[in-house]
Amino acid sequence: MDLNHIATLFDQRRERHTLPQALYTEPYSFDFDMAAVFAESWLMVGLECELPKTGSYVSMMVGKWPVVITRDKEGTIRAFHNSCRHRGSMICAVGNGTSPKLVCPYHRWTYDLDGSLFAAGRMDSDFDKAEHGLKPVAIECISGTIFICLSETPPPIEDFREKLMQYAAPHNLKDAKLAYESVLVENANWKLVMENGRECYHCSTGHPELAKTFPVGMSKHFDSGHDARVIAFEETMDALGLPQTPVEGHYWQIARFALNEGCVSISGDGQHLSKKLMCEANEGDIGSMRWAVDPHCFVHCTADHVFMFSAMPVGPNETHVTGKWYVHKDAVEGVDYDVEKLIDLWTKTNLEDKALAENNQVGVNSLGYTPGPYSQEAEMLAQRFTDYYCDKSRAYIEAHGKQ
Repeated sequence: MDLNHIATLFDQRRERHTLPQALYTEPYSFDFDMAAVFAESWLMVGLECELPKTGSYVSMMVGKWPVVITRDKEGTIRAFHNSCRHRGSMICAVGNGTSPKLVCPYHRWTYDLDGSLFAAGRMDSDFDKAEHGLKPVAIECISGTIFICLSETPPPIEDFREKLMQYAAPHNLKDAKLAYESVLVENANWKLVMENGRECYHCSTGHPELAKTFPVGMSKHFDSGHDARVIAFEETMDALGLPQTPVEGHYWQIARFALNEGCVSISGDGQHLSKKLMCEANEGDIGSMRWAVDPHCFVHCTADHVFMFSAMPVGPNETHVTGKWYVHKDAVEGVDYDVEKLIDLWTKTNLEDKALAENNQVGVNSLGYTPGPYSQEAEMLAQRFTDYYCDKSRAYIEAHGKQ
């Protein structure tokens, strides 16, 4: 990976413009992004409810790197590199499961849920099991959410932790359950997928059904200007003690915003999708509490359900978009909610975004592609994402010795 060449691409990037072509298209840019961004960032796994009991685990891929998250006998949630300390095989296949031990399928090396090596057959007499435990991954559990970082020196998370605890508290995320999960393969660079997900400039025409409930005309942190209805909503949230003022750090944003008039959820008809609410304040009319974490995700929490979007690079022009829908743990499928209705709107929206991102990629591949300007009214969060990406990348280049 030629950091000097990559550095010249960032030097070429014009302020308030999209990126040079090679950063969206070339294989070396994928390798760089994984090392400079995804290996050095806090990444959202999901919610703690996906690990409901001792022995529960979640196995996932961060690009080409396998990671496993477990709940041990003491109830502690831990994360490890999913690579056997014998000859490196992946121990747990991608997905969710439950097991009293983690057993490598190759030679049956067996690990406890805290990562320590429990058994390794036919090894020499001087073999020390204590030196061959799974390698840990940094983990933070915040108000029912799970974040991991593959770096040995993760970026600061204190400010984000404090604010997310404050904003997420009314939503009782520890009382959730995973109702549905989907993975969508998009033939587009992950940055194009994320730029698309960070703006609603395209939403009024690109997402006609989403636009029925979602305030697609707002700017930046869903700012509404001097809309009297929205101001009244903000005053009501303040009176209820539900934080709503937009807050942000270098790699994150959090805000609560009003939905369209008459709407209490992000759904096809604007009404609740689950009768059992996650937050009962104001009879479930609390707008959406949205947080976004660069480089890869956003989450919307309405009173009745939670939706998580995660974009994970797989190759230079392939991104896997994971959608997760959560409802209250006591909500009964077929009684309190219908899965098809629950996932309908965001599934349609994700498929529409897939088509837009893939078409964007084809155009960016053109010999005639030139980086274009962001709308300062409608694309501030997309620009913010690209600025974050450039800042993160330049810091990596500086730290790793551009010559």
